[in-house]
Amino acid sequence: MNTTPTRILGLDPGLRIAGWGVVDVLGSNLSYVDHGIVTSKEGDALPTRLRNLYTQLRDIIQRYGPHEAAVEETFVNKNPLSALKLGMARGVVLLAPAEAGLAVAEYAANKIKKSIVGVGHADKEQVAMMVGRLLPRCNGVTKDAADALAVAICHAHTRSFEQKIKALS
Repeated sequence: MNTTPTRILGLDPGLRIAGWGVVDVLGSNLSYVDHGIVTSKEGDALPTRLRNLYTQLRDIIQRYGPHEAAVEETFVNKNPLSALKLGMARGVVLLAPAEAGLAVAEYAANKIKKSIVGVGHADKEQVAMMVGRLLPRCNGVTKDAADALAVAICHAHTRSFEQKIKALS
């Protein structure tokens, strides 16, 4: 039996604020490692903002050494320009762990919420509350970081289930 935990980086994409959360998983046990946000300045040029997000994410990956990453899929925004910018930020959020050689999983927001709260249309407050219950050491978690931790927890549950299925085959 493996006694080394798998470290998972969860990411909640955003151009202005992107959340990140790191958990260790060993079997069905989850352990909180850390969380936070990365930001870009609204007044900066788009390429500068994207570079800043990428640099911050790269530093987090180097600092925590995750084995896998998981990213929340984003919803379509009514404003086409906002949707395009969010898509670019999401591309950076996918690129940073991929470039570091990590397997990157993607999950729909409803799947994440259902995995954490039990309801696919839970609000951010419900997600943050359940993340706090599942990872009691994550004090002072912001909504963006709570969403990122929820992505990591969803991935931990999904990979555990998939490993069990694989073992039965």
